[in-house]
Amino acid sequence: MEGIIVGLSVFVLASFVGFEVINKVPPTLHTPLMSGANAISGIAVIGALIVAGPHDWNVAVVLGFIAIILATINVVGGFLVTDRMLQMFKKKEVKA
Repeated sequence: MEGIIVGLSVFVLASFVGFEVINKVPPTLHTPLMSGANAISGIAVIGALIVAGPHDWNVAVVLGFIAIILATINVVGGFLVTDRMLQMFKKKEVKA
């Protein structure tokens, strides 16, 4: 029971710190930082796969499975945003 309380406390504190850090980022820097966040989310997917690996279902496996889903959505969304940003800098072809 003590481990769950410690884990939940770390999660809540990390959520508050993450919100404050992201909230202070100006909009012009948000998209470039998203590409760096993709690498971190990729590491989170691997860690969640390791946690969700055991065959017996318990709280850690369920949370790991949820983490896999959320981190995968974050990675895919980040790549889509980065691709859209890079499309803005491509030269448009002029039709003659």
